[in-house]
Amino acid sequence: MAAQSPLQAANAKMTNFRWTICLLLFLATTVNYMDRQVLSLTWKEFISPEFHWTDSDYGTITAIFSIIYAIANLFAGRFIDWMGTKKGYLWAIFVWSAGACLHAACGWATEHTVGVHDSQALLQATGDVALAIATVSVYFFIAARTILALGEAGNFPAAIKVTAEYFPKRDRAFATAIFNAGSAVGALVAPFTIGPLAKYFQNIGVGNGWEMAFIVIGALGFIWMGFWVFLYKEPSKNKFVNAAELAYINQDNDEEEAAEKKAAEPQEATIPFLEVFKFPQTWAVFFGKFLTDGVWWFFLFWTPAYIKDVFGLSTSEGEGMWMIFVLYAITMLSIYGGKLPAIFIDSAAKRGVKVDAYGARMKAMFIFALFPLLALAAQPMSAYSQWWPIIIIGIAGAAHQSWSANIYSVVGDMFPKSTIATIIGIGGMAGGIGSFLINKGSGVLFDYADKTNMVFMGFEGKPSGYFIVFCICGVAYLVGWTIMKVLVPRYKKIEYKG
Repeated sequence: MAAQSPLQAANAKMTNFRWTICLLLFLATTVNYMDRQVLSLTWKEFISPEFHWTDSDYGTITAIFSIIYAIANLFAGRFIDWMGTKKGYLWAIFVWSAGACLHAACGWATEHTVGVHDSQALLQATGDVALAIATVSVYFFIAARTILALGEAGNFPAAIKVTAEYFPKRDRAFATAIFNAGSAVGALVAPFTIGPLAKYFQNIGVGNGWEMAFIVIGALGFIWMGFWVFLYKEPSKNKFVNAAELAYINQDNDEEEAAEKKAAEPQEATIPFLEVFKFPQTWAVFFGKFLTDGVWWFFLFWTPAYIKDVFGLSTSEGEGMWMIFVLYAITMLSIYGGKLPAIFIDSAAKRGVKVDAYGARMKAMFIFALFPLLALAAQPMSAYSQWWPIIIIGIAGAAHQSWSANIYSVVGDMFPKSTIATIIGIGGMAGGIGSFLINKGSGVLFDYADKTNMVFMGFEGKPSGYFIVFCICGVAYLVGWTIMKVLVPRYKKIEYKG
């Protein structure tokens, strides 16, 4: 009797532990984004009055977080490749969870540095004292955000590496879309947890409330670490993965992924760090992330402020809280975005046409690049209902997450496994630079628009500033897709000989 092929073995009854691993990646990403959201959901209502921040102050904090995140991403992928997936991921989440909790000490540190006695004195300060409080507190928050950024930079390089280990090519975009949806879920859960937590602790007199929100949410990462230690091992060494599932995971090895597997072995050469910049595939990922990641981060960091500034609603209660929930509920549609390339491949196969994964992903990404164009109408539609901009931003956010899931998978298509985390890190760095520019620029623009009552396309003051940024966000994806297509018009696998 002929031996079973890997796919035949996979069709036997098999375990599905790869989806448990995917769930862990999803939870880590959820916690990751909740830690980012604590500041955006508390600064306008709780922190800004206490520390006398302007929009530019907040923009500076988020921008520096972004640039530190960008720089850290440059090395995070290499760190994950060097440390190994299990230990590298543990270190990443430990550092970012510690950084999240350290935000709670910023008020205490500011009080002792400036020489005031309590949070009430901070609130009542005026003149030079208020300016000193704002300046000092910004520095302390930047320090805490820096630690958060250093740790969070490891999340996506590690998660993408795990996805490449546990899923065959055809399933990677879908698995990536699932764990990447954790960013939307984190933002979805955030308004119902962070604001109410801050309110609760404020009402019972524990600081000004926001401190405990950072501590409680930050502690979730330490809980996740316990599950990771117990459940994760490489598929071939994991007792929860049987032979049939392992055969399914490794189904691509008889073709081009056999070379990837060899490249991951110690005796094979890994692409040197500087060498990767010689490939157009690296620059395609760079520009695809640089032009689009900042859009998501703008929505993440500034939407609560937008709701407060333009509509006068608090995001810690009532309608404002539900707006944030609905926005990120819409972004959950992105789960299906990772499935679209597989649908294109299967549809072509039924017609007897072979479509490579890269071509299918680029076709899907073009479709996703069209939806953010709706952001051009977000501010004009606010004249009819304050819910229209929220719905439009949600659709644009879903398109971004679908785009993001596929651009991550493009890396797995084109690069050997030993270099995946490094390229993801470079892409994260590019996205961080883009985020730095849009967040810092937005803060300065909003302050300027407010002080000068700036007029743009019929909008005055801060609404005109938001309209300008929405327009930039709307066209970013088509520009990014065009550059990627020019750099890598057709699928080309990198085979590095050393």
